[in-house]
Amino acid sequence: MQALLNAIATKALSTDAQRVFHGRGGLHPGCEQWALDAFPPVILLTSFQPVSEEDLAVIGVALSTRWAQIAPNQPLNWVFQCRAEGHLETRLMSGSVPDPHVVTENGSRFRVHVLKGQNHGLFLDMAEGREWVRRFVHNYGADQPRLKVLNLFAYTCAFSVVAMQAGAKQVVNVDMSHGAMAIGQHNHALNGISTGATFLMHDIFKTWGKITRSGPYGLVIVDPPSYQKGSFVATKDYARLMRRLPELLAPGGYALLCLNAPELGLDFLQDQMKALAPELNFVERVANPAVFADVSSERSLKVLAYQLPALS
Repeated sequence: MQALLNAIATKALSTDAQRVFHGRGGLHPGCEQWALDAFPPVILLTSFQPVSEEDLAVIGVALSTRWAQIAPNQPLNWVFQCRAEGHLETRLMSGSVPDPHVVTENGSRFRVHVLKGQNHGLFLDMAEGREWVRRFVHNYGADQPRLKVLNLFAYTCAFSVVAMQAGAKQVVNVDMSHGAMAIGQHNHALNGISTGATFLMHDIFKTWGKITRSGPYGLVIVDPPSYQKGSFVATKDYARLMRRLPELLAPGGYALLCLNAPELGLDFLQDQMKALAPELNFVERVANPAVFADVSSERSLKVLAYQLPALS
């Protein structure tokens, strides 16, 4: 785990939520199990394999040593989470975790929860996707009506927050998790957003009528789980979303398709889009944050932008 220890030894004091070390990308042989994240004022260490108490003690010393250098008057708050099957645990190793725990990212504020569950309220690998949305909405034509956005599988509505901050007229958030959407509503309030965002707590596949009536949309964001039993399985359900895109989008509108499934490459999305929504043109793949570099771009998070041509 030397590469992880090296990353700790050179870690800067984080102000925004961000990944610090990404062993999962395979660029650090022997450290594939490790991820280190900053959710200020908390550091979160995650292992996808069982970990000995001796290894945890070594990492704890490394964190304490570095923390004394970069934040000598602040307590070290760090949490360990193991995600290995049969060894699932989340443990506060030192310090404390704020409650509520609010972090920032490029000026936006989000509530997170690092002591419960495996999804902490903000997916750090999607940071560039959120910035893409922020830029897109901000740069939307000044001579056009303000943008309407559809945010499918909204989770805690981070996309919605940045879209509203950038000047969107309306964002329709859809997700069947009442708990996640409640945090999403709280995130809007944290950022002083009181109007313009709506929250539909429904199964997307049973809500098309309501979703369509609120359109058409200048931007549709599709960010589903890759596999969630009883909710969404990418290999069979993504196609059902793609077929709907032409009728959901306004002429000239964009779709942002997201997929975080290492076993499914770019061609999974691109081939299906050609077959099921040929009206839309591929525009670009949004780059992932540099810290999430992977030995294979096919394995890493895929965020693809498509456009429905404008009326001639």
